[in-house]
Amino acid sequence: MMVIAHLSDTHFDGGPRATARARRVLDYLDALPGPLDAILVSGDIADHGLTPEYELARAHLADTTVPVLLLPGNHDARGNFREVLLGGPPGDGPVNQVAKVGDVVFALCDSCIPGRADGLLDDATLAWLDEVLAEGAPTLVCLHHPPVALHEPTLDRIRLGAADRFAEVLSRHDNALAVLCGHAHTGAASTFAGRPVLVAPGVVSTLVLPWESDAVMDLDLPPALAFHVLDGGRLTTHYRVVP
Repeated sequence: MMVIAHLSDTHFDGGPRATARARRVLDYLDALPGPLDAILVSGDIADHGLTPEYELARAHLADTTVPVLLLPGNHDARGNFREVLLGGPPGDGPVNQVAKVGDVVFALCDSCIPGRADGLLDDATLAWLDEVLAEGAPTLVCLHHPPVALHEPTLDRIRLGAADRFAEVLSRHDNALAVLCGHAHTGAASTFAGRPVLVAPGVVSTLVLPWESDAVMDLDLPPALAFHVLDGGRLTTHYRVVP
């Protein structure tokens, strides 16, 4: 059995509020009596993509013995993300990574369009993902932008574009277990290309749905996260508000 803590949208900005909320989640995870196998942070690590923001994020995210898997969101800057968080040379191309935890592969896809809030898996990323899935290992496909509508108009205008092309790749590979994403600042579950789509809540804030309020974001609701449990090929997800 594998247990994955999935959080998203920390938006480290150098200020005390975002840092305190991220620290609250990480302290909660550190205090769990049972072991975790990995922590996935599905984008918008930083708020402005600045080097000091990533240095702050690295200081907090490195303070754990659990493997931490990171992918960029629309607020991130690829060059600074690569250099500070991944220890690689700066570059403007998509930050696509493969991580393996036990027998499970995490395909960490870059769905960002520099300078824009909406997302896209470009030709190179889709070709890369096709090759990763062709290896045949059980794979969790991870990206920032949800490929489905979540029924909040502001958010749905900036979801993943050209999702049909993404669906074509997934449909060719039975070993793609689920799509894990962030961006929405709300815990949500749907389906896409016959797979579960599991969206992590936001750490820094929470999306307010149209039938709840006229507001778009609530800054006061507590942070939350998802636990994905993979057992015998079955994926079960639990959502938790962090006390």
